[in-house]
Amino acid sequence: MAFASNLALTFLLLSFIVVTFASTNVHIVYMGHRSQSQNESELIEASHHDMLSCILGSKRAAMKSILYSYKHGFSGFAAVLTHSQAKLIADFPGVVRVIPNKILSLHTTRSWDFLHVKPDIVTGVLSRAQSGRGSIIGIIDTGIWPESHGFRDDHMDNPPPRWRGICQEGENFDSSHCNRKIIGARWYIKGYEAEFGKLNTSDGVEYLSPRDASGHGTHTSSTAAGVPVESASFKGLAKGSARGGAPSAWLSIYKICWSTGGCSSADLLAAFDDAIFDGVDIISASLGSSPPLPTYVEDVLAIGSFHAVAKGISVVCSGGNSGPYAQTVINTAPWVITVAASTIDREFPSTIILGNNQTIQGKN
Repeated sequence: MAFASNLALTFLLLSFIVVTFASTNVHIVYMGHRSQSQNESELIEASHHDMLSCILGSKRAAMKSILYSYKHGFSGFAAVLTHSQAKLIADFPGVVRVIPNKILSLHTTRSWDFLHVKPDIVTGVLSRAQSGRGSIIGIIDTGIWPESHGFRDDHMDNPPPRWRGICQEGENFDSSHCNRKIIGARWYIKGYEAEFGKLNTSDGVEYLSPRDASGHGTHTSSTAAGVPVESASFKGLAKGSARGGAPSAWLSIYKICWSTGGCSSADLLAAFDDAIFDGVDIISASLGSSPPLPTYVEDVLAIGSFHAVAKGISVVCSGGNSGPYAQTVINTAPWVITVAASTIDREFPSTIILGNNQTIQGKN
């Protein structure tokens, strides 16, 4: 009761504050853990509007400012605020942290053979895990190219009754692009556009949909759960069978990264929130900040993954591509499985013939 009274008093006092014009940026108002009840989602969203309306002067202004209400796995919202508005709301009861929106960056066919994870070994880990059958892997990345052969659903089961995900439509992507392999797809751009303006897709370089324009998300999805594809290669190099680590697992796609430049942390938290609600078992995110490392309370990926793990969801993240200096591995929160490679067992040789007919053997 005391908390409610203090909160009401704070709202009342702040409702008389006149905020002057200033430049705005996206801020994430993080409010921490929330209960398991799904019936409270609308009430939580309404409370976010009420809180912000005390600063902006009206509920309409608050609803216009808020980009996302995080209400499933945790509580909070992303909104377009001035620096002074962000400082004011940081002092509200129940607000854990106000975090400026950041743009994160994105970080193979033979990976599983290199790790000796082979489907033809009866006693191997892949066989014992039934190739991931019954598991749902959420991929937070650049989307997916659903026509790729690695996403065939020939031998896939129907999604489980517990699944609550959707197949969100958009440019060059409709519900028919989901199947028994790709059982969910969503896309998020509000945080990105609030920072950089409307994304122009008229040139066909990008799609306002779950469709992948850069190939990164398709690559990570197939590495995680692609079904076997024979005679795969990159322009004739490294020809062989391509397959994912859990080829019998279902995929749910969360597109937050855009080929024109980066991934908004506000969009990332929205993807985590939806993935928790949808019912994924594993979340994979091959993206992150650049060094120096943020603290955990300012690291949106650490925050989202913390609440996912608290709900029993395993979170796997890339260690980044920085280095070779110390403290350049990212996504190091202790509740995250951080993956990186320091070597690989293959080469891509090519021959260079100089003008004097001298031949040099090169490799990559």
